[in-house]
Amino acid sequence: MASNSDTIFHVLNYIKKHPQQVIMDNDQYKNAVSFYLDDQVKVGNPEIYFPEKNLTINRMTEDFIAKNGDLLDYFHGQTKVSDQNYHDLWVTTSHLANQKRYLVDLSFE
Repeated sequence: MASNSDTIFHVLNYIKKHPQQVIMDNDQYKNAVSFYLDDQVKVGNPEIYFPEKNLTINRMTEDFIAKNGDLLDYFHGQTKVSDQNYHDLWVTTSHLANQKRYLVDLSFE
C-alpha cells in the first residue's frame, strides 16, 4: 500500500475542476464512485499511484480526510449513500493501459 501523497489530492482536484474530461461510474457499489481519465493527463508519481495493469490501494489518513473534507464531501455526494457520515476513504488507482485511461476509485466507509 502506498503512503498518502499530494498526488491523490491533485488528481481529485483535477477531476472536480474538469468533469468534462472524465468518465464517472457510480453503478457498481453504493458507497463508491469511479472515475476514468485520459492517461495523457499529467499525474505525479504515476509509477506508484498508477501502475500499469495493477491496482494500488491507499487508505487515506484521518488527517487527509479532515484537511480535505469539502473536496471529499463533493465526491461522497456522487455516491448512492444517503448518510453523510464516513470515517474511512479507500482510494484505488491503476493505469488501464489497453484503454489508455487512469482509474481512480473512491470507496467511503
